[in-house]
Amino acid sequence: ARFRAFLAQECKVPVTDTKALVMGSHGEAMVPLPRNTTVKGKPISELLAKEKIDALVKRVQNAGAEIVELLQKGSAFYAPGAAIIAMAKSILKDEKRIMPCSVLLQGEYGIKNTCIGVPIALGKGGMEKIQEIELSDGEKTALAKAAEHIGQMQRQIDDWLKKNG
Repeated sequence: ARFRAFLAQECKVPVTDTKALVMGSHGEAMVPLPRNTTVKGKPISELLAKEKIDALVKRVQNAGAEIVELLQKGSAFYAPGAAIIAMAKSILKDEKRIMPCSVLLQGEYGIKNTCIGVPIALGKGGMEKIQEIELSDGEKTALAKAAEHIGQMQRQIDDWLKKNG
């Protein structure tokens, strides 16, 4: 949602005219995919300079802190609510809509035993299919890094639970 909003603002178009995909986690472990991002159906690489795209990607990764600073409190309330509505609609209407969701990967994208945000088909059966899209070497590296970050956090939680029951 943030990527689309920043992109719409930059290109001076409604958010509904943008499509963007982000994988991974939140913050610096977020993996925005500019190659899979369009404005009015056109790839952003045809509309914006590489430097501007790189700046947008960095802003998306740091947006949570930016919003918290502006609001002086938590940042995650509108976008998660909108995402929940879209997910519920896709399930209830069996739309099998492709959307990024955190799911347990068992080898997809070269990642095992880690829950991470990837595009999935979401229908009446819940997660019906993980959509493996082709990633560049840099995107694969960033996603693997995000998975390692998530794994480190999980190990910290596991250690804390062992100590504190």
